[in-house]
Amino acid sequence: MWLFGYGSLIWRPDLEYEDSKVGYIKGHVRRFWQSSTDHRGTEEAPGRVVTLIPYEEFSTRFTDHDQHSSDQDDITWGVAYKIPESKVAETKAYLDHREKNGYETQYLDVFQPHSDTPVVEKAIVYIGATDNSEFAGPAPLDQIALQIYSSHGPSGANKDYLLNLAHSLRTVAPTGNDQHIYELEAKVKELMLRDAGSQEAFDFMLSSIILQSKPPAVSPV
Repeated sequence: MWLFGYGSLIWRPDLEYEDSKVGYIKGHVRRFWQSSTDHRGTEEAPGRVVTLIPYEEFSTRFTDHDQHSSDQDDITWGVAYKIPESKVAETKAYLDHREKNGYETQYLDVFQPHSDTPVVEKAIVYIGATDNSEFAGPAPLDQIALQIYSSHGPSGANKDYLLNLAHSLRTVAPTGNDQHIYELEAKVKELMLRDAGSQEAFDFMLSSIILQSKPPAVSPV
């Protein structure tokens, strides 16, 4: 079984795998448009995590509400993991619980540059569709950034999720077009610096967060 991760599974897979490949799926857009009341927020104060929106739906429904729509492509970078046969049932049960808050499984091919042949066929991908009950949808970036900065849940601070995701994406996919992620990162860092009181305090805070990120050993692109 192959699993494709595009969010926290990039930097915190917490599962046993025997191979991994950096790659991308086609036809989807990654956005912080999924509410998180079970990991990075609470019912009273939901956080936000990423989900995937089909590119065609994104183009017809959401471009008026998304400032990065003009240069958005339909490629989403991430990491594919090969799960050992002996661990498939255990891993699937773990993932179904981890991604229970509005996510469903789809099967998508994973590609690498300069080839139209998938490096992985029909990888499992957990996606929160736009009709799921936890879909938060678009909002002004300043509003999303403040929500991410302020939210905290059982799995930790929402800002840790964003900052580790942005850091890991630069590592595994430095050519990826993820301006939505990186601008949110910049806005959250501005809030952190404001409240830290000094550049030194901010740098220490950031280093303690990023140190929690443990990207897998991935195949070079």
